[in-house]
Amino acid sequence: MPVLDAREIDRSYDQQTILANAAMTIDEGERVGLVGNNGSGKSTLGRILSGREKPDSGTLAQSRGTRIDYLEQEPVLTAGSTVLEVVSESLVRWTAARNRHDAVTEAMAHPDAADKIEDLIRQQASAADEIEREGGWERLHEAEAILGNLGIDDSSRRVDTLSGGERRRVALARILVDAPDLAILDEPTNHLDITTIEWLEDYLRNRFRGALLLITHDRRVLENVTDRTLEIHAGKINSYAGGYVAYLEARAERAAHEERTEKNRQNFLRRELEWLRRSPQARTTKQKARIDRVENIRDQAGPEKQKKIEMQAQSRRLGKTILEVAAMDIHRDGKDLVSDLTFALGAGERIGIVGPNGTGKTSLFLTILEEISPASGSLTIGTNTRIGYLDQNRGGLEPAETIYETLSNDRQQVKLGSESLGIAAYLERFLFDRHQQRSRIGTLSGGERARVCLARLLADESNLLLLDEPTNDLDTTTLAALEEMLLNYAGSALVVSHDRWFLDRIATSILAFEGNGRVELHAGNYSEYRERKAALPTRAKAKSGASSPKPAIAKTPTRAKKLSFKEERELEAILASVEIDEGRIHDLEARLADPETYKKGGEAIKILQAELAEEQERLLEKMNRWEELESRKNSEKPAG
Repeated sequence: MPVLDAREIDRSYDQQTILANAAMTIDEGERVGLVGNNGSGKSTLGRILSGREKPDSGTLAQSRGTRIDYLEQEPVLTAGSTVLEVVSESLVRWTAARNRHDAVTEAMAHPDAADKIEDLIRQQASAADEIEREGGWERLHEAEAILGNLGIDDSSRRVDTLSGGERRRVALARILVDAPDLAILDEPTNHLDITTIEWLEDYLRNRFRGALLLITHDRRVLENVTDRTLEIHAGKINSYAGGYVAYLEARAERAAHEERTEKNRQNFLRRELEWLRRSPQARTTKQKARIDRVENIRDQAGPEKQKKIEMQAQSRRLGKTILEVAAMDIHRDGKDLVSDLTFALGAGERIGIVGPNGTGKTSLFLTILEEISPASGSLTIGTNTRIGYLDQNRGGLEPAETIYETLSNDRQQVKLGSESLGIAAYLERFLFDRHQQRSRIGTLSGGERARVCLARLLADESNLLLLDEPTNDLDTTTLAALEEMLLNYAGSALVVSHDRWFLDRIATSILAFEGNGRVELHAGNYSEYRERKAALPTRAKAKSGASSPKPAIAKTPTRAKKLSFKEERELEAILASVEIDEGRIHDLEARLADPETYKKGGEAIKILQAELAEEQERLLEKMNRWEELESRKNSEKPAG
């Protein structure tokens, strides 16, 4: 049954058509993704469907009593309220029923209640039934748990003190707690770290019961959560069954079909025009009908091809040393962010950097840029290394300047290989036409600002790119172009990103900020890093559970140093203690998932989270030591 039906929706701004006769339907419980280029009208459609904006024409129909919530990119929160008060705003009926139940319960304890006890009991039962219908007795504790999973640990903070990213997380929590019939989420993964995105993905897929419209560039979330994909292009909405991969396949097939149809049309026109040139001047009725048909087909518009961004980086020759870090510590604002970090960046390497917010990823970039100094250790930047930096806040843009002025302030030409382009032609490669190039920076959307920053970055020569959350606000078309640019880039790159699909495409290794100053380098892309990390406890359990005797194998000399008696005992002890550590971790995770925990306040939650982080760090250290000893032990045995 449809929860929302939109028909013949038109919307224009300043004579620019955004939506033209657009139509769509969302059924109860359906998970729908919405994709399209920046500026195609995705957010406009979201506002119209949620009732926050009126279309120029068209109709919206929804089931009686349907509740629709909308996550805006810049949400408005009630000033002066605490986080918990804002999140609880959606629990109006639940709060009223709970207050009524508490008042009746208090009245029943009054000495004068004996004469009306039966009526009070009925009122109490009625309030209790209403509480159950509204989700049960633990809604406030569930709200605390959702906030905690979204990285908001102190629900007593005033929303006026929150950053932009924190305000979005509070607004998202408010929607999840409300559990509407339809949630329209506009870029819900922006400003979230990967761990939080994976929690949200699981919650939307397995726990959220309403319908979803996800407006997002996060292709992994689209693939894992949605079962239908809508695409906005040229004001129209096209629907494709399945998640993001199925959408790409179906769109490619449709484009191929349109290309075949257009090729057949052009072939027909060539044959008919040749006939017209050969035919005598006199026209029979049958000939005139044939001429009319040719002219009608000639006047038909061919399929409109989607424009693609042409993104190319200028790279300088790399020297022998690009970037080397040795035993480096980074302290900032009284926090020990990085401890004993050592790595060397090789030619052509693209290191993806991941980790929770606040663990030091951006601080590493600022240290490389020499904007902050390391507390200890050394940082060596090669003589020939030229750094290009994209900061996550898209800084350095002047709101009053036009797009053209932003690029032309210090250059008139952009050299790409052997080709030199004027500024206007260069900006057209980033899908800014001559008219758009006169737009002020302050009027641009987040995606358009991101494209300006990328155009400015790639206009200069570099051989080391530092990209801090480059995928934020970019549409999937621009993301694909950015990926291709990096894959073809002759230099090296360090890329902070929460986009798992992006990291799987471009990363040759992963630098993981694990918290408490620990940073580890892993070969391969993000999925390979996660698989190896997940396999460590499993491998340890399998090893500790093996009890069947093995046949004796004759030993052959090896170059590896044999385990000493003490190291053999250490290996056995690690295997025994891993299960104990995992038991502690399981217990702490269970306590953090228990709504009762959140009755004790934010300080108790922080203590448990700190204990969990320590236990996880201790377990990881043991597993690293176990791998080292096990590898040496296995090297003592001949193959086969």
